[in-house]
Amino acid sequence: MDEKSLEMLEFPRIREILADYTSFSASRELAMNIKPLQDHARITLLLQQTAEARSLLALDRGFSIGSARDIRDKAKLATLEGILDPPSLLEVQQTLNALHDLRRYLKSISTDFPLLWSVAEEIVDLPQIEKDIASCIDPAGDVLDNASPELAGIRAQLRNTRAQILEKLEGIVKSPRGERVLQEDVITERDGRYVLLVKIENRHDLKGIVHDISNTGVTVFMEPTATVGLGNAIRELVVEERHEIEKVLRLLTAEVGAHADEITRSIELTADLDLILAKARYAIRINAVEPHILEPSADGKKNNYIKLVEAHHPLLGEKAVPFSLELGEKYSVLVITGPNTGGKTVTLKTIGLLNVMAQSGLPIPADGSSQLPIFNNVFADIGDEQSIEQTLSTFSWHIQNIVHIIGQADGRSLVLLDELGTSTDPAEGSALARALLRHFLSKSVLTVATTHFTDLKAFAHTTPGLNNASLEFDAKTLTPTYRLTFGIPGGSNAIATAARLGIPAEIINDARSLLSGNSQELESLLANLMEEKQKIAVLERDLVVEKEKLQRRSAEMDKELQRLKTEERRNLQAERDAIVQEAAELHKEIRQAATELRKEKTSARLEEAKKSLDRVRKEIATERWQPPPGTTAEEEDTTIKIGDTVRLKEAGLTGTVLTINEDSQEIEVQAGVTKMRLGLNGVVKSTPAPDKFAPAPKVPAARRVAMELDLRGKRADEVEPILDTYLNDAAQSNLSEVRIIHGIATGTVRAIVRDFLKNHPLSISFRTGRPDEGGDGVTVVKLQ
Repeated sequence: MDEKSLEMLEFPRIREILADYTSFSASRELAMNIKPLQDHARITLLLQQTAEARSLLALDRGFSIGSARDIRDKAKLATLEGILDPPSLLEVQQTLNALHDLRRYLKSISTDFPLLWSVAEEIVDLPQIEKDIASCIDPAGDVLDNASPELAGIRAQLRNTRAQILEKLEGIVKSPRGERVLQEDVITERDGRYVLLVKIENRHDLKGIVHDISNTGVTVFMEPTATVGLGNAIRELVVEERHEIEKVLRLLTAEVGAHADEITRSIELTADLDLILAKARYAIRINAVEPHILEPSADGKKNNYIKLVEAHHPLLGEKAVPFSLELGEKYSVLVITGPNTGGKTVTLKTIGLLNVMAQSGLPIPADGSSQLPIFNNVFADIGDEQSIEQTLSTFSWHIQNIVHIIGQADGRSLVLLDELGTSTDPAEGSALARALLRHFLSKSVLTVATTHFTDLKAFAHTTPGLNNASLEFDAKTLTPTYRLTFGIPGGSNAIATAARLGIPAEIINDARSLLSGNSQELESLLANLMEEKQKIAVLERDLVVEKEKLQRRSAEMDKELQRLKTEERRNLQAERDAIVQEAAELHKEIRQAATELRKEKTSARLEEAKKSLDRVRKEIATERWQPPPGTTAEEEDTTIKIGDTVRLKEAGLTGTVLTINEDSQEIEVQAGVTKMRLGLNGVVKSTPAPDKFAPAPKVPAARRVAMELDLRGKRADEVEPILDTYLNDAAQSNLSEVRIIHGIATGTVRAIVRDFLKNHPLSISFRTGRPDEGGDGVTVVKLQ
């Protein structure tokens, strides 16, 4: 992409800021060399990686690459048979450890952050090198004694020899002669030799070698003859120690060199990760997001479309006024006008810079709904670089830039032209500007130009494919608002701007008097149009506010309506529970009456039971037990399962099935707070509609019951409950005679049936069935 244009758009400054967010030199180098790409898949991946990194930093703000350093030069030196010093090897070890931790952490969160893990996955773990260096060099950078057995032995000898020397020297210091000849009772070193501080006048009283004389000349630094041999031994051991350390370092260096390619690759991957994190941190700082990148079509024309929403210049911070812009769909050339110092150049730079940033894989300070194409090139002619050396005037400099742009721009280019046609005769400059815009329009080049020429404003208004836009100017305060408006050209407001910047009033008034009538009328018309547009904008904002208020009020009313419905349902449920409780009491009375009849089958008891049943039926027939308007009973009988809602046929109540006994054909039902045990044929499955009152109980009607009951295959403990329920149902259906089929077999079921019928209140008499009725396998019962 055109480097000169990138400089005009201040992209190098973006690189510098991004580099400041990196953690080490390798990623900083990448940041300083970042450039726009044309590969849609690559750009999209870079933006997705940055989005993922932003999400990670939102969860873990302190996440970084750790203490990793760029050790590629050290790895390269290791391959050239050089020797890395202890600090360098320690830096290698610490970096490999940091890479290991980085890879392990990203692997642990790879499910949530797969793109970051896809980069870190290729980092090579080299734990043996880490271990070997750590076992030989301490954190301060010193080679440890146990780096090798030979080094440990040499250092042990050094310690012993030094101890012998110090012992001998201390003996001299503490001796009477020492007290007489020594300046101080101090043992020190000179050139690696242990010496005593001897008075100059007593230097001949102590045999030894003089290594130095003090600055004052009163003290000589003497190595006694008694320790010279030991001192020589130390010198030899020091040389051996140095050779052994060199040997250890050489081995460690060779180990690093053997893995130089893996180390270099891992550093490059770490630099990629750090750059992704740097882009994410920068995006968070400027409140930037990843725009949608449009994929180029085969002809290069489709999807050549810019949509910026709430965009602002990344270098202006909070003082930047956001703008929205669309270019390439209804028109491909945009002419921006407006007051001086009104923000035209900033708008022009923002359009170009955000496109360049997005193609470089950088988030942009705009709304996430922004969409940008992929340009082969972005050309800019902004500023003034007049050259005295090259004898170029301002106009010539601009023309040279434009000549270059004309020769390079095509349908996949973006062209940005600031103050087009200026610095020359206005009439010729305006004509040249119109011709240039017509040329770029014919080539389908997306173009944005700023101007003050009135002819150019009219040209943009009347030419298909062009459109006007203007930066607003507040006529009351005589200051620009920096808000971009489309469809209407703006006035230059040069005189008003000059007055605001301090030109004396008498000069301003004189300038206004020199303006032609047409110019004044045009400026006044543009000012009035802008003022009316501002009023419309205010009305639109007010309408938006009112709409939001109405929406909030509507939401509040919906919420209150929902609350009232909930309260209504709660009240209905409470009333329903009370009715269920009363129904349960009535059901209990019926059961008690039946029980009493079984115990004492007398006319009085039978009459009392009939009266209780009549009273219950009358109670159920009252108005409060009738269903509310609009409710209907279930008409369909389906298979009943545990948890189903069922309706009691006799009472009309609803309840939930708790248990089912298939053998006895009985179920246990929870109705409100009451539990009841009923026969399966006494209920039907029900699906109550939401927000409706459950079907209300109603007066039981005459029911159709079979003329016979088959008890064959039933267990002994199931016979009586089934028979009792059947006799009750038969009596209520006004049957006078029924057949009980129990079979012959062992006679157990027959005995239970006949014993039970002897005491049942509804049984007047019973007999063995005739041969045509089933014989001894059937009992015929005559009912009340």
